[in-house]
Amino acid sequence: MEKSIIATGASIDVAIESALSQLGLDRDSVSVMVLQQAKAGFLGFGKQLAKVQVTYEAPDPVVVPEKPKSALGSASRSKPKARPIPEKKPEAPKPEVKPEPMKTEAPKMEKKVEKAEKKIEKKTEKFEKKAEKSEKKVEKKAEKKPAAPREPRVYAPAEAGSTEEKIEVFLKGLLEKMGSDAVPHAWKEGENSYKVDLTGTDLGYLIGRRGDTLDAIQHLANYTVNRDEEGHIRINIDAEDYRQKREDSLRRYARKKAQQVLKARRRTTLEPMNAYERHVIHAALQDMDNITTHSTGTEPNRRVVIEYVR
Repeated sequence: MEKSIIATGASIDVAIESALSQLGLDRDSVSVMVLQQAKAGFLGFGKQLAKVQVTYEAPDPVVVPEKPKSALGSASRSKPKARPIPEKKPEAPKPEVKPEPMKTEAPKMEKKVEKAEKKIEKKTEKFEKKAEKSEKKVEKKAEKKPAAPREPRVYAPAEAGSTEEKIEVFLKGLLEKMGSDAVPHAWKEGENSYKVDLTGTDLGYLIGRRGDTLDAIQHLANYTVNRDEEGHIRINIDAEDYRQKREDSLRRYARKKAQQVLKARRRTTLEPMNAYERHVIHAALQDMDNITTHSTGTEPNRRVVIEYVR
């Protein structure tokens, strides 16, 4: 069954981390809806915390049957009133026969519930042990087979007066203002598209949270360079192959959520994503049986809905 909690914090990230710590879950196991953005206020007035609603899948509760009421109490309450004794000859009082208590099946039901709970606990422990073993095997394989070192790419210098040079000159000035020593390398990828790689140290700062900073740099480059171009061109900026890694992560996330939907036969709504990331989710699940996807909401909170269909 699907449950949710509401958490607050000084920022959206802090509120999400607070909810995850309360639930003991990781980020990929929940869906997040932003209810309220944080505001700093002025001189302490008007300040408000960020508020998020975190939705997660919880197991159905085990229903324990109630104990049936004993018939002894009702029998004792329903004793007939004694009739008045006639005045003729007092008869010897008859011995009072106490009603035998009815046997109840409540103890049997309790034992059955206890046995069922123990079986569930044993199965859960076995599952956790198997998961730990599989994780250890994966770690051992990763240790045995270290990844081959990546060969450095060789970039051709941009020609004087070319579009590639314009892109590199703009990005160098922008990165210097941001306090970064990264170097942009641009080349033509298609008829109206150009690819840019940012190389250097501390590139995580330029990528940002889920690529937000990298997307902003790409947007500025497209807007600025296209002002001096006759036809419209598209510039794709990447750093440390972040785009490809993000696509792979989104595909795994989409398949995991789709399996949960198939198991529960209930739809789920993912966290807000940009148009490109939503496209990756739709493409990853378009050929999956009994699964359909669509988008809902308005930017910047537009989300992908994964739904079960027969």
